[in-house]
Amino acid sequence: MSELPATYRKVVVTRPSRDFRAATDIVEVPMPKPGPGQLLIKTLYAGVNASDLNISAGFYFADEPPFDTGVEATGEVVAVGADVNGFKVGDHVLSVMLGGGYREYNIVDAAMAIPIPQATPEITATAVGALTALMALDIAGEMRSNEIVLITAAAGGVGNFAVQIAKQAGNHVIGTCSTPEKAEELRRLGCDRVIVYTQEDMNTVLQTEYPQGVNLVLEGVGTDQFDSSVANLAKLGRVVIIGFISEYKGEPQVITAPRIYHQLLWKSATLRGFLYSDYPERIPEYLGQVMQLVLEGKLTALVDDTPFYGVEQVADAVEHLHSGKNKGKVLVRF
Repeated sequence: MSELPATYRKVVVTRPSRDFRAATDIVEVPMPKPGPGQLLIKTLYAGVNASDLNISAGFYFADEPPFDTGVEATGEVVAVGADVNGFKVGDHVLSVMLGGGYREYNIVDAAMAIPIPQATPEITATAVGALTALMALDIAGEMRSNEIVLITAAAGGVGNFAVQIAKQAGNHVIGTCSTPEKAEELRRLGCDRVIVYTQEDMNTVLQTEYPQGVNLVLEGVGTDQFDSSVANLAKLGRVVIIGFISEYKGEPQVITAPRIYHQLLWKSATLRGFLYSDYPERIPEYLGQVMQLVLEGKLTALVDDTPFYGVEQVADAVEHLHSGKNKGKVLVRF
């Protein structure tokens, strides 16, 4: 511990708001010591998520501010508490915890730390994105084989893994994205049909090319893409909502339309929300599956190539993701 600095910096929410930059401050706090069963981790990479705006707005915290930000991170063990087995200084680990990402150092329970060979952008990008994709498709989506699976925001941090997982399960995969460049990446990952929604009308494509409907939708955009997804469900179709990024920056959009049960009942269709954090007992099992897929080379991480460094550029990274300019997972490097 003597070689560690006396303090470290982290990003905390002090004024809850969906404007991440306005909501947060960088603070300097004393360096903690790991207690029994704990590790002190030096952060090397942190993942950026669309839900960072929900965190900064206080939706995931019951406590009053200030509260910490970020979720997944990879880093190096720099100190080990008493009664810890299986970890030593110098080991690299992955951690997934609310408030555990945007900080230079973090205390992690050893039981919640996942050993990894090396902290890399690819492993960091895989953690929450692939975990969310796998759990959502399996638990909420009840995905099978020989289905038509639609992934919105397919080039994003969750969507790119969902494409791969759905394709490897033996399904026909449709993905939506905003640019031809992203479309090329999606075809490389296994998409059978890519809808570039800035150039094609999603609803028209689905009605014309998939007249029998879509069996399963993993939906994270909201607004028009949500409406098109519901309108084009097959009988017994399922829509799994993992977010609605199109509305994260403002107030909920008010619409006038027939209630959604008019579209669901006659198809025995299902609409279900999904947050992996509501299944804490299942996370170790699925995270283990994700890491195994990575080690077997069955998952390719699509990492955005725009560099962001340190706590000073966390807000820049969050805004970059919400600009829609990213291609794959956005990371902050420490």
